Amino acid sequence: MSNGYHIDGPAEAPVLVMLNSLGTAAEMWDPQMPALAARFRVIRIEHRGHGGNRPPAPGPYSISELGADVLEVCGTLGVDRFSVCGLSLGGMVAMWLAANHPERVESLVVACSAAELGPASGWRERAAAVRNEGTLALGPTLLGRWFTPGFIDGRPQVGESVLGMLAAASTEGYAGCCEAIGAMDLRPELGRITAPALLIAGAQDPVTPPAKVLETQQLIPGSAMVVIAHAAHLANIEQPTAFTAAVLNHLAGMASSRGEAVRRAVLGDAHVNRSADQASAFNAGFVDMITRFAWGEIWTRPGLDRKTRSAITLAALTALGHHGELELHLRGAIRNGWSEEEIAEILMHTAVYAGVPAANAAFAVAKRILSEDPSDW
Repeated sequence: MSNGYHIDGPAEAPVLVMLNSLGTAAEMWDPQMPALAARFRVIRIEHRGHGGNRPPAPGPYSISELGADVLEVCGTLGVDRFSVCGLSLGGMVAMWLAANHPERVESLVVACSAAELGPASGWRERAAAVRNEGTLALGPTLLGRWFTPGFIDGRPQVGESVLGMLAAASTEGYAGCCEAIGAMDLRPELGRITAPALLIAGAQDPVTPPAKVLETQQLIPGSAMVVIAHAAHLANIEQPTAFTAAVLNHLAGMASSRGEAVRRAVLGDAHVNRSADQASAFNAGFVDMITRFAWGEIWTRPGLDRKTRSAITLAALTALGHHGELELHLRGAIRNGWSEEEIAEILMHTAVYAGVPAANAAFAVAKRILSEDPSDW
């Protein structure tokens, strides 16, 4: 971590900025990191006075100032365009970024947040209470609003974690951010958002209930909304699987759609169309599983490029003697840029580790496929 931000994921992957809620830190996103960091360069930026980001000056702050902080970090890291996902206060800052710098924001996820969350007097009173008593004085009240009844009882470690983040937030940073929320009204600005936007609500969120999130969603052109069942305000922690799936489906497309696109790119339209024509109720579930998991989840991961995945697939199918699949993937390897000479090297290398008979049979299949006219595929 450096100066209030964490970076995870491949350096060459698309950038996703994640913004925490009031009183938490970058760790709040830990449940999402395995899935998101596999596909994005994730930059978790903490607000002033939260986590490792010390407040630069006493509050009150404004949402625009918090948004400028995000742009400053992105500038330091050389990031020009990015997607952004924010929860609660993070969602407010994310909306400000998308409305005021639409050229910078590729896609937007706003979770458990709203464009206006008055009355301002309540936020001023909370800021004053925190300055007098510290952030942990709010702990019992916040746990009751952040999670559904009984959730923390069964997972005391989660309560300890979020209270630890709350304790680490500086008094002035928390109070200044409270005042930023109290003074905020983004409603007149939301019509300027051009990025594809998803709003997420927790079904049992008392802070920003689904009806409040819906009011905001209806002001963002072309946006969509998802409600996470059995979740309160920190929906990403309480229901991590459903929350992560919603974010990933919005940012990267549904697994089935991603898989269909890659499958066609590798195996060709003719094969996929024939497969669709031959589909039946008997094998439809299997085809859907392969499309979503193999093609939509594995082949779309950024850790290896598509060409490399083709080489691995050729080696595995050769070793296992799956010649029907090998035919398909030899054609796919050619589409992915492997030359005849390189395919021969892949099979030679496989012979050393998988056996000469397996490679000999694979060479025979490859010789036949390489003699075909690709326009016939």
